[in-house]
Amino acid sequence: MTPPPARTAEQRKKDTLHRLDHDVDAWVATAGPDGGAPYLVPLSFVWDGAVLLFATPADSPTGRNLVATGRARLGIGPTRDVVLVEGSAQAVTPEDLPEEDAEVFAGKTGFDPRLLSTRYLYFRVVPDRIQAWREANELPGRDLMRGGDWLLTD
Repeated sequence: MTPPPARTAEQRKKDTLHRLDHDVDAWVATAGPDGGAPYLVPLSFVWDGAVLLFATPADSPTGRNLVATGRARLGIGPTRDVVLVEGSAQAVTPEDLPEEDAEVFAGKTGFDPRLLSTRYLYFRVVPDRIQAWREANELPGRDLMRGGDWLLTD
């Protein structure tokens, strides 16, 4: 099977932004501060154009890891059209999250942690690095963002 031609960097960025705007779920990987085993969990998210927002129980391995390290790695999309996001994560309590952000999150994801008895935290992930590729022919140049800056500007 011959893969389709590699996309241009401009098209990859456009496709990545579309995926961030329209996808709802991501695989979120975290690890504890002691170098323990990585932990991977699927979570719903919202992208506001600069920051990803998701929620998880405060006492879950993911919640504890994010509070302790402030780092996350997210995989979005299928393996043959993946977007990887690495970034810093900041915990936000439901009480401190602006109502508008909580409503947008609940509306897009169909999930409102404010209504649950389990204590949840929201996490804002600011991307430091974003990569995207479909096939091996797109591995060169897969970095779209480094150091929090898009490599291509509009």
